[in-house]
Amino acid sequence: MASVPVDVENKGSMWDLDHTLDQPMDEEAGRLRNMYQEKKFSAILVLRLAFQSLGVVFGDLGTSPLYVFHNTFPSRVEDLEDVVGALSLIIYSLTLIPLLKYVFVVLRANDNGQGGTFALYSLLCRHAKIITLPNQHRTDEQLTTYSRHTYDEGSLAAKVKKWLEAHAYKKNAILFLVLIGTCMAIGDGILTPAISVLSASGGIKVEDPKITNDVSTIVAVVILVGLFSIQHYGTNKVGWLFAPVVVLWFLLIGAIGALNIWKYDNSVLKAYNPVFIFRYFRRGKRNSWISLGGIMLSITGTEALFADLSYFPVLSIQIAFTLVVFPCLLLAYTGQAAYIVSHKGQAFDAFYRSIPDGIYWPTFIIATAAAVIASQATISATFSIIKQALALGCFPRVKVVHTSKNFLGQIYIPDINWVLMVLCIAVTAGFKNQSQIGNAYGTAVVTVMLVTTFLMIPIMLLVWRSHWILVFIFTGLSLLVELPYFSAMLFKIGQGGWVPLVIAAAFLAIMYIWHYGSVKRFEFESHSRVPMAWILGLGPSLGLVRVPGIGFVYTELANGVPHIFSHFITNLPAIHSVVVFVCVRYLPVHTVPMEERVLVKRIGPKNFHMFRCVARYGYKDHHTKDDDFEKLLFDSLCLFVRLESMMEGYSDSDEYSICEQRTRKSMNKSIDLLVTVGDSGNTLFSTLESGASSSLNSLMPSSGQASQRPGEELEFLNRCKEAGVVHILGNTIVRARRDSGIVKRIAVNYIYAFLRRICRENSVMFNVPHESLLNVGQIFYV
Repeated sequence: MASVPVDVENKGSMWDLDHTLDQPMDEEAGRLRNMYQEKKFSAILVLRLAFQSLGVVFGDLGTSPLYVFHNTFPSRVEDLEDVVGALSLIIYSLTLIPLLKYVFVVLRANDNGQGGTFALYSLLCRHAKIITLPNQHRTDEQLTTYSRHTYDEGSLAAKVKKWLEAHAYKKNAILFLVLIGTCMAIGDGILTPAISVLSASGGIKVEDPKITNDVSTIVAVVILVGLFSIQHYGTNKVGWLFAPVVVLWFLLIGAIGALNIWKYDNSVLKAYNPVFIFRYFRRGKRNSWISLGGIMLSITGTEALFADLSYFPVLSIQIAFTLVVFPCLLLAYTGQAAYIVSHKGQAFDAFYRSIPDGIYWPTFIIATAAAVIASQATISATFSIIKQALALGCFPRVKVVHTSKNFLGQIYIPDINWVLMVLCIAVTAGFKNQSQIGNAYGTAVVTVMLVTTFLMIPIMLLVWRSHWILVFIFTGLSLLVELPYFSAMLFKIGQGGWVPLVIAAAFLAIMYIWHYGSVKRFEFESHSRVPMAWILGLGPSLGLVRVPGIGFVYTELANGVPHIFSHFITNLPAIHSVVVFVCVRYLPVHTVPMEERVLVKRIGPKNFHMFRCVARYGYKDHHTKDDDFEKLLFDSLCLFVRLESMMEGYSDSDEYSICEQRTRKSMNKSIDLLVTVGDSGNTLFSTLESGASSSLNSLMPSSGQASQRPGEELEFLNRCKEAGVVHILGNTIVRARRDSGIVKRIAVNYIYAFLRRICRENSVMFNVPHESLLNVGQIFYV
């Protein structure tokens, strides 16, 4: 650790001056720690949420029996043993992936109740410095919700952490992996409604063969439009509406399955012996391998279990799956297999043909409703994923509507909802064939599962600190199922599997370009920030007329004065009496408690009346129209002034008395240095020296200023607020240099510029009145 003070000393007195008058937020962050605890759920509430989760989370997984055997055996079944082998694969796929991997392992890797690939990423970022966003600060680690572990020097976790942090390409590779999983999950949100609703509406043709594909497609499109139109009511209301239907659906398919086993052929129960999986591959070889693309659809919807975790607690999902979903699915698939064994030529529409005649149309209605509900699972998951990506700087800012006052994770994103609807209708009307949509669907799902498996490896090592043998067993069992499915889906790329690749590529380009532009904007602001010496040289008036009022200057910097401020004061004749630099930051945590939301620090001497406010949010936090962001900042500012004055009043204060003494000594030393440098001919400091000697005298507050009563400054702040508040936003325009390549020019000058134009501004997100808004523009080239 001896290198730290040497490095600081080598940075010179200018660096010391900046950090003396614009101190980091460490002390303020330390004072704001509280005993925040996550909300606990009662047993009754857990059971109620388990019931609701059936209508939101499990619809996709529950409607898979509609199309699994349809896609596995698109033509006549030649060997009845193939049906038993396929059923055995379905049984053990459901056991290994949804039950063991997700319900009992992956769901535990949630980030304080948040699920999905970005939740895993944020969890990793807190335990290893792999986040690529440059605006991170050490005070983030003092948040009560910022949980992390320390590792022994020689432990496996410490070695893995060091290996991940060693090179930038490893950090970028992890981010790229997360973005791929996220984009494929979004593609899943488009394909699930298409295949579920189209499969359900296809039941009309089974009963009346005269009906064409066009009719069932039109019915599917009408249903989809209705589904996306009710999303604004929220998951809570939709869950209560859908849950009874899904419960009835699971009980119905379970009962029909049990009836078919008893009625047709109970010999299919031997499929619970995994030996038949080996026989299935030995007998069919290449055809059996390709048929995995259809069998894999039996576990689609599993990824929604994790992504939808923000809507429901882990225990409620575990209860619903183990007691209702899993046993009913096993009965449903086994019953269909029994029917196919007795009716070899009817594997194509096995689900509808295996329904007893007396309950066919009631089952058709319930199946259609369940298919609609299945779409709800992935739509809700897509909203959660987009919200997390947005908060971590990987997606353009869009409007997020929170639909429940009790559960913050239940959200609705209007823009994304309508984009999903248009793409979903395009896929449904374009293919009109559930086999091709199924191929596309399977490609998206298995890719998300693989991404989750790879991300779970460092999670188990760093976060859980599991033994490497357990990590090896988990990874081995997961890949044993997922890699064969993935290889089988490669044969289906030309038969519809290309669709999720195109969708994922489009969203990946949007996310990567937005992230790249955001990083470059921050790097520009960080490298071009204004030295404190220049600000001090202007004096308390900042070289302008200080007019009554408060100016909130928005910046992405948590330290230092942004370049946009110098652009502002060199082009305008006046500045407000109080200047507050506001930095809004999103952290890789699920939430930031209100008590720790805002950090405040004074910049420079008191008579400069300059402050810094850092507002911190997690990806679960939200801004509503009821929030008064301006009031939040002003109240935090007043509280800081009170606390600062109270601390100055005590002679035994550890924080402020020592800080004041250290500040005074450093300032005296820095001022002497300024005069010396100015005498040696430096332009900036020569101007400072000749500008006014009173500016130098004002750097040190007088004894009267130092002992100023808190009431006086608070009264001054209130007068300034009454005079008017202006929010100054920097509009930094990013352009590619003229010598840049054609790809970079298109990405930066057109795509990123377009995304910046259509995304929501901070003024809208924080409900800043339009009449109080002032935009200051600047252009920089990358």
